[in-house]
Amino acid sequence: MEEHLKNDSVNISHLLDIIKKQGTEYLNTLADRPTSINNALIPESVDLPEYGYGTEEVLKIFNKRFEPIMVGSAGPRYLGFVTGGATPASMAGDWLSTIYDQNPQSTKGQGDISANVEIETIRFMLELLELPDSFLGGFVTGATISNFTCLAVARQWLGKAKGRDIAKEGISEPIKILTATPHSSSIKSLSLLGIGSNSIIRIKTEGSDRESICIKDLEEQIIHLNNEPFILISSGGTVNTVDFDDFTEIRKLKGKYNFWWHIDAAFGGFAACSDHYKHLVKDWEYADSITVDCHKWLNVPYESAVFLVKEEYKVLQVETFQNSNAPYLGDPLENFGYLNFLPENSRRLKALPAWFSIMAYGKKGYQYIVENNVALARNFGKLIENSDDFKLLAPVRLNTVCFTLRDDEKQDIVGKFLEMLNATGKVFMTPTVYNQQKGIRAAFVNWKTTETDVQLIFDTMNDIITKLK
Repeated sequence: MEEHLKNDSVNISHLLDIIKKQGTEYLNTLADRPTSINNALIPESVDLPEYGYGTEEVLKIFNKRFEPIMVGSAGPRYLGFVTGGATPASMAGDWLSTIYDQNPQSTKGQGDISANVEIETIRFMLELLELPDSFLGGFVTGATISNFTCLAVARQWLGKAKGRDIAKEGISEPIKILTATPHSSSIKSLSLLGIGSNSIIRIKTEGSDRESICIKDLEEQIIHLNNEPFILISSGGTVNTVDFDDFTEIRKLKGKYNFWWHIDAAFGGFAACSDHYKHLVKDWEYADSITVDCHKWLNVPYESAVFLVKEEYKVLQVETFQNSNAPYLGDPLENFGYLNFLPENSRRLKALPAWFSIMAYGKKGYQYIVENNVALARNFGKLIENSDDFKLLAPVRLNTVCFTLRDDEKQDIVGKFLEMLNATGKVFMTPTVYNQQKGIRAAFVNWKTTETDVQLIFDTMNDIITKLK
């Protein structure tokens, strides 16, 4: 055996100990870790080593070259994008996912049967989100591939409604997509699926301060299609303002018209964990497919999301994803294999971190995380509202605060303000545009964030805006 491989194998316990020590030190100081870095610190590339260095020496090289520029993206004041912080239990599951290194596909047989962990975790997810067991689900890398998976089955459904097998024959005519404020991952999925973003028919929103579908305009557009089947992409929490479409009204329309109903509930779906906010997703169980992103509000490590597709469409799902050399005989669920139900053939045991975290903290734990984050977002929103320098661009509906500078004549320095704010390394937020105004978005999804963090963030904002005056 090659020398470094042999030495590393013999010393695996020592290697894991030093990595554990470094990981523990990082986690214990995460709240103080900078949330952004100076790009000038990025090291120059090096050449591929001929013989390698062995793991312990490589760790030293990593610590010198890259460790100092690893930002605290899992920390309590990283409010950019919608980034959850991994719970301790989910980290345990993630480490074991690497150690056991399974490829979860089948639930029976003599090979890897770790898919049973995934099946159980999906059941936990359905119970956590108060969804019926009529959904068939699985783990993928993120909301983009979850949307892709759901919309791929929707594409097959629509083809069959027109007498075609799109999985085999391809797309030969335009597919109509109705939506109001889709996330960019849905638009990307339409491109990947060959449907094209130009196929979108934009539905009006409920008002100038809303991102949700105008039900009246939706029905008018449906009538205009003259009974042509279509795909509806609705929002279970828009990314800017966490606005929810009216699922009860959409359910009524589904009873009258022929369409596939997909809900992108990447992070907003976790409103179902709280008695205070579950009304936002009332009747979402009547959708044909749902996207939920676990590395957001479930607080597990990247990459983790689930797709949920009604089990009644299992044959369409298999037609879409089955390997050409693995055709099904009879009921697809009798000889179940994930590789025939989703895009990837080779997969990590992504379900294990979620399984650990849900088992460790249960319904009450996630209820606390959701309600605490919403309370923090609302308190931050109040600070914004009462400020002389900032204003809300939209109401704080759940866990995201969308705001800008109060003085409309200072729109040209919103970007500069955010750049200076993020450069402090104390907080990280992302830019956005809402109602033609430049804005800033702060998403509260991390279990570690506290009121102390909120006050520190707001104080830092005030320091920056004072410097710009």
